[in-house]
Amino acid sequence: MNFWKNQRVIVTGGAGFLGSFVVEGLKARGCPNIVIPRTRDCDLRDRSAIARLFKDAQPTLVLHLAAVVGGIGANRDHPGKFFYENAIMGIELVEQARQFQLPKLVVVGTICAYPKFTPVPFLEENLWNGYPEETNAPYGIAKKAILVQCQAYRQEYGLNAVYLLPVNLYGPRDNFDPKSSHVIPALVKKCIDARERGDKFIECWGTGTPTREFLYVTDAAEGILLAAERYNKPDPVNLGSGHEISIRDLVNLVAKLSRFSGEIRWDATKPDGQPRRCLDVQRAAREFGFQAKMTFEDGLRATIQWYEDNLKKA
Repeated sequence: MNFWKNQRVIVTGGAGFLGSFVVEGLKARGCPNIVIPRTRDCDLRDRSAIARLFKDAQPTLVLHLAAVVGGIGANRDHPGKFFYENAIMGIELVEQARQFQLPKLVVVGTICAYPKFTPVPFLEENLWNGYPEETNAPYGIAKKAILVQCQAYRQEYGLNAVYLLPVNLYGPRDNFDPKSSHVIPALVKKCIDARERGDKFIECWGTGTPTREFLYVTDAAEGILLAAERYNKPDPVNLGSGHEISIRDLVNLVAKLSRFSGEIRWDATKPDGQPRRCLDVQRAAREFGFQAKMTFEDGLRATIQWYEDNLKKA
């Protein structure tokens, strides 16, 4: 708690899904000064806007969570947008952190940076052993470029920049828009909407055979804050739960917990995405004591309950 007593923290993306929980965690730790830049006031693609943000806020720590994100469909439809906006935000932010002589920067990357055929569980050392899965490669490479920049700036300028690699997140307040949401909120919405309409079936993309690992959003926020407190090395660190599940089993579980009893149909003409995703999480436990606490079923129940309680808003 003493670490946070005199910190002035900028949280980019602090009004978003993950960021809102990180901000709550900062407040719970007694952080007295938190700045959440909003897009209407600070365009993180604009160098001068970031410079003004640093000048006005005088931060001692920046948590860079802001990103343009989406599921397979959104990545496939907007590869240029996902590459440019994620790359330019990160590059300009890290450069301004260097010029400002920021004491510490925490950058949140993505599991999409890993090669398509990474041995499971994913080790941080395998990050460069191949090309990412094609549907989200532009996004993954843009975010991975920021890791290179962080390490280069540490080497040349002494910038204390650390880089985290979280798996797919889920939980309350997620994005449930089917045009841009990730798999869990998309499935939750699909199952509950179908149940409410009395539909006899739902249709899901792909074959159901790929596997994924998911991290509950409050666990992810805790991992980020622990890294901010305790981690000061150049090597990237995975943040995950250590729980792998096939998409087919995931759909069946979400349907069960959502009380949708209809048929599940698979459209194999749609892409599966990366074959498997599951992280080795030993480095995070060793370096800053992070371990996920939320069980997967309990996290899904909380997510589903939030969606049902906030149906119109979601």
